[in-house]
Amino acid sequence: MNIEFPERFNMADYFLYHNVEAGRDGKVCLYFEDEQYTYGDAVSLSNRAGNALVKECGVRVEDRVLIVLPDCPEFAWTWFGASRAGAVITMVNPLLPAADYVYYLEYTRARVAVIHESLLETFTEAARGAKHLRRVLVVGRERGEFASFAEVTAAMPDELTPADTHRDDIAIWLFTSGSTGHPKGAVHLHHDLPFNTECYAKRVLGINENDLTVSVPKLFFGYATGTNLLFPFAVGGATALFSERSTPEKLFEVIERFRPTILTSVPTMINGMLNLEGAAARDLSSLRFCLSAGEALPVELYERWVETFGVEILDGIGSAEMFHIYITNRLGDVKPGSLGRIVEGYEAEVIDAEGREVATGEMGTLRVRGDSAALCYWQAHEKSKETFAGDSCTTGDQFHVDAEGYYWYHGRTDDMLKVSGVYVAPVEIEGCLLQHEAVLECAVVGHDAGDRLVKPKAFIVPREGFAPTDELAAAIKEFVKTHLALYKYPRWIEFVTSLPKNDRGKIDRKKLKDV
Repeated sequence: MNIEFPERFNMADYFLYHNVEAGRDGKVCLYFEDEQYTYGDAVSLSNRAGNALVKECGVRVEDRVLIVLPDCPEFAWTWFGASRAGAVITMVNPLLPAADYVYYLEYTRARVAVIHESLLETFTEAARGAKHLRRVLVVGRERGEFASFAEVTAAMPDELTPADTHRDDIAIWLFTSGSTGHPKGAVHLHHDLPFNTECYAKRVLGINENDLTVSVPKLFFGYATGTNLLFPFAVGGATALFSERSTPEKLFEVIERFRPTILTSVPTMINGMLNLEGAAARDLSSLRFCLSAGEALPVELYERWVETFGVEILDGIGSAEMFHIYITNRLGDVKPGSLGRIVEGYEAEVIDAEGREVATGEMGTLRVRGDSAALCYWQAHEKSKETFAGDSCTTGDQFHVDAEGYYWYHGRTDDMLKVSGVYVAPVEIEGCLLQHEAVLECAVVGHDAGDRLVKPKAFIVPREGFAPTDELAAAIKEFVKTHLALYKYPRWIEFVTSLPKNDRGKIDRKKLKDV
């Protein structure tokens, strides 16, 4: 698929500013609490934010701007304003400890940070020794020792001269999940995000100006940046944002209030919403479909969701390295348990350790190719050479592809277990465990009891009404033995009240491995 972008190109024009030219000035594009913003408002407020960065904060083309905000309108205005000004966007979780912000400020060398008032104490501590930071703008009533975002932007003109950016200029860093060590910045160009939008959002999802989106993951996470801001804006649609933590109760409330057509979710939340008391009576009839990514969606959860709510789930996989989803199920073409087929415009192959493509049905490492591939990881030359080659990216994911072209996920390469000399995918064991009536949530990791022989260990959150006893553990083990090959059953079961999650909503297996 040949998609061409003009040589002089800025992704903010592609995602936001074209809507004014299309006559959508008065169309509502963003809902937040009791507020509504039109595309005309969005352009004006983004221009003010961009002018604040340039005129007040001294941001120059290619300077990094660090966005540390919950989901709120100011996130969008800062994002588009920074892009239009030619700055490089970096965005991170607003719920981190000070030590993490110290790392991000040093790593990005951001000249400006835009933060929320709830971070004042934490971020003030982190900013004290930041060598490159020049200004901090604070969203909210309190500003501490920094400047008020509202006051600074209000004093700015609502017209912004766009930077003369090239389609191949650096535009944004998307951070990896940091499963090993600190998160790395995947460096993307101005045309990368629009390329995936053309291939995936427009042509596969068919997103259009009548769509309204809501998301479980927050905007700092590229998955949500795409589905809950950039994709709807690219086609003149709308989004509804909420700054509170995503809980099943909150999601039902937001869906019933704003009546979205597309819900961006993750398996953990799909499970949580299904298990909320009275869930079956809640109204999700506005949804055209639900998206799932981040972790493989167990068949059991998929079937329960569709049966309960009558809403299709399109499970897929993407990454910070490729910006967004490149393999997915489609409306009218869902194969439960698989991650679907390759998105048109991308290519993929499953390879062995020597880089050779394996036979159909054999497991190996996924390598994907497409024009949204990152340029590199910032300050990680060796890792970049291992991962990137032109527009291809060798992932850390284990897959097999079947004869019909559907891709089946077996887990992260680092998470694979070698049991009795055979590789075992934790996700397969987890999918089986979830079929047991006593299992609410679960995670499987490798455990060495001291004999240097790694075997599966399961951490299980039991459903209400099931006591975490040795008898229950034994019954669950027997259940797995009758459904999977004998060597795959978990040798140890530890009952827990909750599973640790990272800031993407994924189960934090690293913490479980340390238990």
